[in-house]
Formats: sequence, structure tokens, C-alpha cells
Amino acid sequence: KRFKEPKEERRPWRIWFYDTSKQAIGALFIHFANIFLSDLTEEDPCSLYLINFLLDATLGMLLIWLGVKVVSWIVQRQKYTYLVFGEYG
Repeated sequence: KRFKEPKEERRPWRIWFYDTSKQAIGALFIHFANIFLSDLTEEDPCSLYLINFLLDATLGMLLIWLGVKVVSWIVQRQKYTYLVFGEYG
């Protein structure tokens, strides 16, 4: 995916790794949560995965969006320049 970015806008390897590792950690968390839940119940693991995925894609995204808005507001209000989202320099 990194090589699909325009060459002049391509992120450095370290920043690209930070961005993609967050996605991988989230996917692993959902995977292991699904395994844990399927052991606790008699439900089909595939149906639990679908429920986890749908909750993550809807409610999870809403919570993340709200969290980013709140943290961005606090960072701007308190002038914490090192905590601005997307600024890695």
C-alpha cells in the first residue's frame, strides 16, 4: 500500500509502520476476542465474528471519532503542540 502513495507524499517507513501497526493490533484484538467469546458460549465462531465486526465498524468507529474530537479539543485548548493528531515531526 505504501508504494501506491504518490512519491512526493509518501510517508517515511517509520510513520507508515506506526499507522499500519495500529490496524494490525486492532485486527488481532478482534480475532482473540472472537476466540475468547466463542469458548464462553455455544455460538458459532463465524456468527460471533460477524457481530464483532459490525460492532467495531459502527459503534467502534463512532467512539473513536468522538475520542479524537475530544482529545483534539483538549490539545488545542491546552496548546499541547506535541499531541496534535497526524503531526509526527
